[in-house]
Amino acid sequence: METREITRFSELISQKLVELREEILEAADGTKTVELDQQSIGRLSRMDAIQQQAMAIALEKRREAEIFKLTQALARIDEGEYGYCEDCGDDIPTKRLEINLSSTRCVSCMTA
Repeated sequence: METREITRFSELISQKLVELREEILEAADGTKTVELDQQSIGRLSRMDAIQQQAMAIALEKRREAEIFKLTQALARIDEGEYGYCEDCGDDIPTKRLEINLSSTRCVSCMTA
């Protein structure tokens, strides 16, 4: 992979990390403990509020997992391993990396 492509992917990954961290901060209220006070819940039932809280926590965990994967991708860039399949060593197609910045396997190895 050419240096300019590596630089572009590094910038895309860094940008995505900033976005994910901002989303976690913005969504922090949704993961707080559900209070019994009906005025703070409004017209939603307590069960609806608990379900929304569970969904917010699950979304936060997915974001944190994505942050971990992207951080690993930056480490692979630093090591000169980004863009190469961790199984067979072949190039991972640029289009695949554009779709999933944290891809570590080529299509062949992923489907095997």
